[in-house]
Amino acid sequence: MVMNEKFFELPTLELAKSLLGMELVHETDEGIASGIIVETEAYLGPEDMAAHSFGGRRTPRTEIMYAEPGYVYVYFIYGMHTCFNIVSGPLHKPEAILIRALEPKEGIPLMMRRRSFEIPVLDDGDWKPGQLKKLTNGPGKLCKALGITLNDYGLKLNAKHLYIKGDTTITEVQILSGPRINVDYAGEAAQYPYRFWIKDNICVSK
Repeated sequence: MVMNEKFFELPTLELAKSLLGMELVHETDEGIASGIIVETEAYLGPEDMAAHSFGGRRTPRTEIMYAEPGYVYVYFIYGMHTCFNIVSGPLHKPEAILIRALEPKEGIPLMMRRRSFEIPVLDDGDWKPGQLKKLTNGPGKLCKALGITLNDYGLKLNAKHLYIKGDTTITEVQILSGPRINVDYAGEAAQYPYRFWIKDNICVSK
């Protein structure tokens, strides 16, 4: 089941947890690649020093954050990595959720080629967990594996080739939380427990 627009209207912190267990799917001419979302980070807009929109900052890069929830916010960091975010929060309230890690699901050989992994021999017709652990366990890694680029900026997440689907419910006892990663510049906001992940999942980034 592809998630409809109402799903993305959940409050940002609630949405960040509800995304866990959902499947992010990207279809390209090369094929379909997807993964189960196992880690997210929430950014709560102008009041959150770690957010790109802190203080109401509004630039060509962050403009899509001011749209209604459910749009794709993709940006480039360190001159080499693409990061995939989902716009959240009410219209004109620029909040977003970073997808930090996936558990690979569909199109694994394609994802391995994109990440320049040597494709191993399958174990009894299935992948060994250790073969997949590092394929999509970080925001830059998952974008490269799924073929997500800056060209996807501004799409609606129910686009026919980029969408989220699923009916899996992750319970509260399966969800852990803690500080976000690489936001040491953000003062006390660096310690906000706005990173969420599925307990004991080996594909979580850290």
